[in-house]
Amino acid sequence: MLLYLHIPFCDSKCSYCAFNSYVDKFGQREAYMNALHTQLFHELDRFEVSVDNPIETVFIGGGTPSTVDPKLYAPLFATIAPFLAPDAEITSEANPNSATAHWLEGMFALGVNRISFGVQSFEDTKLKTLGRAHNTAHAIDAIRTAHAIGFKHLSCDLIYGVIGDTQESLLADVTMAFSLPIDHISLYALTIEENTLFETKPQMSQEQLELTQWLFSEIESRGFTQYEISNFGKTPSLHNMGYWQHKDYMGVGAGAVGFLKNTRFYPSTDVDCYSASPLEIHTESLQANALLSEKLFLGFRSCVGVEASILTPTQAKTAQWLCEEKLLHYTKGRYHNPNFLLADEIALRVEGY
Repeated sequence: MLLYLHIPFCDSKCSYCAFNSYVDKFGQREAYMNALHTQLFHELDRFEVSVDNPIETVFIGGGTPSTVDPKLYAPLFATIAPFLAPDAEITSEANPNSATAHWLEGMFALGVNRISFGVQSFEDTKLKTLGRAHNTAHAIDAIRTAHAIGFKHLSCDLIYGVIGDTQESLLADVTMAFSLPIDHISLYALTIEENTLFETKPQMSQEQLELTQWLFSEIESRGFTQYEISNFGKTPSLHNMGYWQHKDYMGVGAGAVGFLKNTRFYPSTDVDCYSASPLEIHTESLQANALLSEKLFLGFRSCVGVEASILTPTQAKTAQWLCEEKLLHYTKGRYHNPNFLLADEIALRVEGY
């Protein structure tokens, strides 16, 4: 069982960001966190969470979770404490400029044991291009401070495929990242989304396949295993793995999404509406073919792979042919994709499109 908590507050809106986040709602933080608590109680009951069905991982995402004081998280942590697995992974995202020593110490005291820093680059000019609020010094200081406080698992987000990226500039980002006490990197290609500042500037995204392949290889050569198309590490994120394994997850917060067996749950995306009525939740029932499609796309983009027994005879025949072409590997009842950059094409081929 996974738990995701969404924090929609941000101190600035990045040029590429299409997430449900706001820079003008800080006055609602306390009311919003109270609404989170109300929905959390509801979801614990709906998902029948107990010591026998515990919460394996918690992920606090956003938005920017580091814009909310730890004291406002305390009631949430008190509520989930009896239901946490003994070795539960508890992650919070953080931006380097707002992840102060005070905030990091407070979250560590609550039980957070993993921080995912939204660094994106260690080059100030690129950070300005992306509309980030921090600079290189903020990122380096925040990671080192978190390590000194006692966080054993630290992750760093990096963005590539940005106009102006070169092998030299990306190598500088990777080299700096590996000089810091991290054990995980999330690596994202810049994509142009609707309703972002970059929507009218598609030229900002300039991914080059050869450069991407080199970047993946460079990170792996330094000892981080690629276990999903965008994730590398000595220690995989158990929360991320849970999604790709198609586990049930509670989604708590404005715009969060929950999943239980064959049903999705969608709270309001509007912060005002959510704070006033956190239990107004839209549901969607998923048909068997939709669930199978998800398992294919998630499995082939990660080390999880796809269980052979869920495939139709026609799909199994296609998967076997892909094995003969060395585009898939078959091991212990599962098909695995050795090249995550081909994940979507492989999934579509197996699905029958």
